[in-house]
Amino acid sequence: MEKLSTNQLKRKRQKLIDKINAIEGKFLRGSLIVSYKKCGKPGCKCELGKGHGPKYSMTINFPKRRPEHDYILLEQITLVKEYVDNYHKFKDIVEQICAINRIIIKRRENL
Repeated sequence: MEKLSTNQLKRKRQKLIDKINAIEGKFLRGSLIVSYKKCGKPGCKCELGKGHGPKYSMTINFPKRRPEHDYILLEQITLVKEYVDNYHKFKDIVEQICAINRIIIKRRENL
């Protein structure tokens, strides 16, 4: 990226900003967890298999706080996955923008 001109870097940065805007704030921070539970009833089909499920939940870690754990309804899982994926894309895009800005600053040029 350092071989690009400052104008090319600024155009690339704007495209990244446009990607963030396209996500429209549909972010959700956390990790999705899929689990299967065994009920413990003798003779239940779960005894030999993975268990009942899948059950979906989400864990969110906050600095200096206990992690929070929320169950996700089956009807919500597609949307929640999309929002979590968007959050990870957002973080990646922000890092790319920061890298571009650092290059421009090193060149002693206007951001």
